[in-house]
Amino acid sequence: MARVTVEDCVLKVPNRFELVMLSAHRARSIAQGASLTVDRDNDKNPVVALREIADATVAVDTLRQNLLGGLQKRRDDDAPEEDNMAMLMQGQEWAGVTQNEDVAPDGMSVHEGQDGEGDVDEATPAGAGNE
Repeated sequence: MARVTVEDCVLKVPNRFELVMLSAHRARSIAQGASLTVDRDNDKNPVVALREIADATVAVDTLRQNLLGGLQKRRDDDAPEEDNMAMLMQGQEWAGVTQNEDVAPDGMSVHEGQDGEGDVDEATPAGAGNE
């Protein structure tokens, strides 16, 4: 039996790093129960994946798309969420958060700085005057 070498696969996938990524992804899918497109011949999953790539029995573009889809945190098929920032800008409540100016967390006070913006002062408790 002839062994698969990287040189056989580089003709299909010129970038060796991409070849490793694609063959590893295919080997994992074989381990999860994907159907084989070549005979196993007592080979392990990575060798079978390389043989499939070398023989062009699996589409490299499909492997590439499946690999990229698995690495993405947000998939294209996710439904878009509501525009939460627009709701906050309009002063509406979103997830228990409202937009109120000059409101500090408990135990803190808000005072205007030299630039005219409200700054939270942790050292001055709420209700205490600046002396």
